Amino acid sequence: MLRFGKSAALLLTAGMFYVMPAHGQATRTWVSGVGDDVNPCSRTAPCKTFAGAISKTAAGGEINCLDPGGFGAVNIIKSMTISCPYTEGGALAGGNGITVNLPSASDVVFLRGLDIFGVNPPTNGVRFIAQGTLHIEDTTIRRFNAVNSQGISFQPSGAAELYLHNVTVAENGNGVTGGGILIQPTGAGGSARVVMINVRAHNNANNGLFINTTGNTAAAGIIVDIERSSFSGNTTGIAMTTPPATTSATALITDSTVSMNSGTGIVANGGTATARLNNSTVTGNALGLNPAGGSQINSFGTNRVIGNTDNGVFTGAVINPN
Repeated sequence: MLRFGKSAALLLTAGMFYVMPAHGQATRTWVSGVGDDVNPCSRTAPCKTFAGAISKTAAGGEINCLDPGGFGAVNIIKSMTISCPYTEGGALAGGNGITVNLPSASDVVFLRGLDIFGVNPPTNGVRFIAQGTLHIEDTTIRRFNAVNSQGISFQPSGAAELYLHNVTVAENGNGVTGGGILIQPTGAGGSARVVMINVRAHNNANNGLFINTTGNTAAAGIIVDIERSSFSGNTTGIAMTTPPATTSATALITDSTVSMNSGTGIVANGGTATARLNNSTVTGNALGLNPAGGSQINSFGTNRVIGNTDNGVFTGAVINPN
């Protein structure tokens, strides 16, 4: 009995210093309109918000929506996916709707099937800083309409890539500031590689798309590939500016429409800004094309620039598509 008592005492003492291991983060988590952020974010016990689920989701994991709901703003600091393609995945937000701030150039974030909606006081729908890769698919971003608000603000300080597929960006910006989509790398290390397919930038207060190298001195600059997209009802459809002579910006615009903007359809300003149009239409704008400051707006010879108050001009010879 004495021997048993000593053994029990030793086990009890050891138990006092034993700590149960923490529950690991899940590869897949869930949110629901009737969830609770104290839950583990499993399918049977979902969380209430994206912010509640992200801390319980492993790097490289995925957050899904079980049912329609408004799941709030979120700050993403690791590779992951938020995917709600089959139900209403709402993010009703004052300030920034979704902020992406990745620590590594190899980090990747997917945002899929979301409705990101600004409420007072809104800032940006999606705000990207730092580095890495962001994919936005099948998403609507609207009514971020405070001064300087952008639907998408892509301002990396390192090497970064942005892929937009089937995205609507509408009713953003205020007066002569802000707008639909801003591409503006910062500092000496920022660069942007952007692909936009089936993107609609409509009725934004200032620019539908603004490609801007102000504040950026990286030689890598900006390259934008635009396909099957529409920039309509804004003040300026597509604007490019490259104040630093060391930084370039190039946009290839294919099978797209720039129409009914109250100011200019496409403006390029600065000696290192180049827009190249292929099989695209520029119509119904106050001024169709405006190459300025030594910039270039080139044509592959298959475009339609017609029906603007002033059509403007292409720069230089027609590009041989071969």
